[in-house]
Amino acid sequence: MGSTNEAWLERSRREVPSRTLEKRIAMASAACTVFGREGYARASVDALAAAAGVSTRTLYNHFPGGKAELFRTVVSWTSSDVRDAQLARMSTLLDPERPPRPEHLERDLVALARAFTGLMTDFPDHFALVRHIHAEADHVPGEVLQAWKDAGPGPVGQALAAAMTGLAEAGLLDLHGDPALTATHFMSLTTHQVTLLSHYGVLPLPAGETDRLLTGGVAAFLRAYRR
Repeated sequence: MGSTNEAWLERSRREVPSRTLEKRIAMASAACTVFGREGYARASVDALAAAAGVSTRTLYNHFPGGKAELFRTVVSWTSSDVRDAQLARMSTLLDPERPPRPEHLERDLVALARAFTGLMTDFPDHFALVRHIHAEADHVPGEVLQAWKDAGPGPVGQALAAAMTGLAEAGLLDLHGDPALTATHFMSLTTHQVTLLSHYGVLPLPAGETDRLLTGGVAAFLRAYRR
């Protein structure tokens, strides 16, 4: 497992005074804006320190790994927030313990796709970071990429696969023996289309176009997987 934001916060709470922790969080918050605007490769340590209102020496005192450590912290932090929001929406709209009636399955899957897509508006800084991660994957340190996957996409993918398994056990879907691939196809046909075409929310699509993509994606998904 990569070093997640929760692990970083827990370790910081044990090892540093509260005022020092507050300063670290403030630096990470300022860095989130800089990384979201400039990306990883273009963001300089000087710019990150200036945004936080500290010297570069102070930044290194708190984040000895420099830019890479700060980026990993920020990405894990925001990914954890988005992950929690995704899991909460999934629990509400697609609870394996309370599967929908067959005639409501399409409606509920569209609602889930809409809820996931709406997170781009709720967490714009995070999706700006993810856009840069994909664009600069060859420049972002491997441990940072892994920390991002461990903090957000990994747990969400596992939870969605479990939800799809619940729908299969309720006789609503045929997963063809691969729950993880089923979950991947659901995301690819729905939220990923909107994410890519809106450039991760930078250029929001008209509401009608978003709705067309999501409802059409769910319909295509069900043509492949509805039992």
